[in-house]
Amino acid sequence: MKDILLVAASFLACSVEMVEAMTIVLAVGVTRGWKAALAGVGAGFLALGVVVAALGPTLVNVVPLDVLQIVVGTLLLIFGMQWLRKAIQRAAGVRAKHNEDQIFRDEVSELEGEASVATAGLDWTGFVVSFKGVFLEGLEVAFIVLTFGANEGSFTLSAIGALVAFVVFTSLGLVLHRPLSRVPENSIKFTVGIMLVAFGTFWGGEGIGVDWKLGDVTILVAVAIYSAVAFLLVEAMKRRYRARLEPNLEVAR
Repeated sequence: MKDILLVAASFLACSVEMVEAMTIVLAVGVTRGWKAALAGVGAGFLALGVVVAALGPTLVNVVPLDVLQIVVGTLLLIFGMQWLRKAIQRAAGVRAKHNEDQIFRDEVSELEGEASVATAGLDWTGFVVSFKGVFLEGLEVAFIVLTFGANEGSFTLSAIGALVAFVVFTSLGLVLHRPLSRVPENSIKFTVGIMLVAFGTFWGGEGIGVDWKLGDVTILVAVAIYSAVAFLLVEAMKRRYRARLEPNLEVAR
């Protein structure tokens, strides 16, 4: 059960970042040429591979397991709560949801205004933008792959989830040649945030010596509890947000 949840969390987290990175890469391809866009993608993934290869073995072989569990658990709690906070705010209508179509148009407009700097037939402005998009969005995925894999002593499961997401969303981007705006990004972020916090609670507890009587089932219990709390927070924030708007609406009438 834990293995399935781990692969799912890795897949969903990577899916979100792939959608955002794909929007940037498509904008570069349309405005600056696909050579620069794809070169930036390749360089970005190469840099991410170096980060994972350099840090992964160190985490697994050098850091004691109990210390690693505490560190990983704490980081996942912090990281997961950041995702969850934004997802709750967007679900409640307090924060605007990601609009990949608008982001795409903004990127295209900005790139069209940039001067062309070409060397050896490669547009370096497009290359840098594409590289930054893939690398910066991919760092979050690399973080999840590293933390999940480090705690389990193997990066296989978390890497599988990330690889499947990469193949799926890269294929969609190549076929559609348009931003993946129909992907329910906020719902995925909501789910990933809950899963990260649940894993962080479980592993952090193990690191400080908590004996989870239910074993891996504890993760499912944590998911259920955090989901309920998140739902209640969304409803509370919706009511509070509506209460703030009502006086303004009355004045406007």
